[in-house]
Amino acid sequence: MERPGTLTESDDNLAAIRAAGRLTVYELFAEQALRQPGKTALKDKARSFSYRTTRRRVDALASRLESAGIRPGDRIAVLSENRIEYIELHLAAARIGAIVACQNWRLRKAELEHCVGLVTPGLLLYSPRFAETGTALAEQFGIAARSLGEDYEAWIEEPAGALPPPAQDTEAGLLILYTSGTTGPAKAALISQRAIIARMTLLQTDLDVEPEDGFLAWSPMFHMGGTEHSISTLAMGGTVYVADGFDIDFIVETIGTARLGWLILVPATIERLLEALDATGTEPVGIKRVGAMADLLPKAQIAAVSQRLRSPFLNTFGATETGIAPASRGVIAPGVVPTSLSKSLNSLCALRLVDAEGQDVADGSPGEAMVKGPTLFSGYWNNPETNARDFAGGWFRMGDLFTRNEDGTVDFVGRAKYLIKSGGENIYPAEIEGVLLSDARVRDAIVVSAPDEKWGEVPVAVLASDVADTDELARELISRCREELAGYKVPKALHFIDFDELPRSSSGKIVREDVERWLAARVS
Repeated sequence: MERPGTLTESDDNLAAIRAAGRLTVYELFAEQALRQPGKTALKDKARSFSYRTTRRRVDALASRLESAGIRPGDRIAVLSENRIEYIELHLAAARIGAIVACQNWRLRKAELEHCVGLVTPGLLLYSPRFAETGTALAEQFGIAARSLGEDYEAWIEEPAGALPPPAQDTEAGLLILYTSGTTGPAKAALISQRAIIARMTLLQTDLDVEPEDGFLAWSPMFHMGGTEHSISTLAMGGTVYVADGFDIDFIVETIGTARLGWLILVPATIERLLEALDATGTEPVGIKRVGAMADLLPKAQIAAVSQRLRSPFLNTFGATETGIAPASRGVIAPGVVPTSLSKSLNSLCALRLVDAEGQDVADGSPGEAMVKGPTLFSGYWNNPETNARDFAGGWFRMGDLFTRNEDGTVDFVGRAKYLIKSGGENIYPAEIEGVLLSDARVRDAIVVSAPDEKWGEVPVAVLASDVADTDELARELISRCREELAGYKVPKALHFIDFDELPRSSSGKIVREDVERWLAARVS
């Protein structure tokens, strides 16, 4: 029996009441276009579009997509470098309820074919730079395709019919971003409008980003850093500065002329940026936060870049599947060499650390992170077996190991799949890497497993350094490891490699599997 005054599913007003309680990504952007139509929304090296113009272009594109037969839930694959049209596509898709599958142009042919085939798109958009690959994929899968060049401009200027009201389902997917396929075929993570809005909220509440803060979109838009934060910035009313990759001239110019919220930097970019800033004498107008996941960097470099940019370094831990959650709230003060990389948990998420049986571990004991909250993605597209495993019990298992401290912060231990089991002991590479990276002479380092007849497997380190006498450096590093780590965790060998030869993903992380293959070939 219903209580007096409650709503029922049969209430004639229920649909309207629920609609009034929703705001979609497109509607948030459109509201900003109404409030500040003349403000710059999108800017690249050659063009600058106001919110008014951007909305007109987005609505025109949405109309053309509908005319091409794209309906709510349909996928649109895009193969392109960073460009303004890429972001317009996201907003147009949000308006009609479609999903943009962002393709990694760095993949090999077979990998791209897997990613496109997995999501069965109804349309493929490609930039002129990738015309050959794009047209070949469209022909192979029998789908319509269009270029993002001059053809695109002519296309969106065609006469458009009346558009229906914007799609209202915030649980509907908006993005498909692919996770790393280094240990198997890439998985397609579906990210809803609800998740994007929740992630935008975290930028405001946990990173202090305001509508006046711009975003420099240089990281590839097939990653969350390029795409997700661009959408969030426009929904908040900021300006997105679109860079074609790590375009150092455009990036330095933007730092010197624009107020920025979060300047994302990854290991391979920092030294180039510092050199360019010093060479040009550029001083930042203002940057709220700089960097990402401090665990990946030498601690002296964290201090150097944060001091030069006069901005705290963001001590993050998030994922494509979770956004900046669960642990990206803490910062390292400018110019400070950190002694701890403990991470502060984000708002809008809950975190458990569990053992292999799913039982909560005690504080100080390593456990796999399980997360729930509105920033979470909506599962892997067309992958029910993985979804059943990773979402068992109503929490998402990240595959990352942490320990919880008494003050509520957490320490990253490593990926569960990278755990080294040596003679029955568990060794977490990230712990050893932290010791190695604490030496200012080490430019980068990674610890991998190597087979061992006695112990099964042992930790081995691969490092980059500019010092001439690497033998002496190796002896000193081993001595430091012996002082700070248990004996079984001390690397059994140190191998040096040129910094530029370290294999990296498009997000700047060292590709562990490639290092293991390089090492196996070297010692065989």
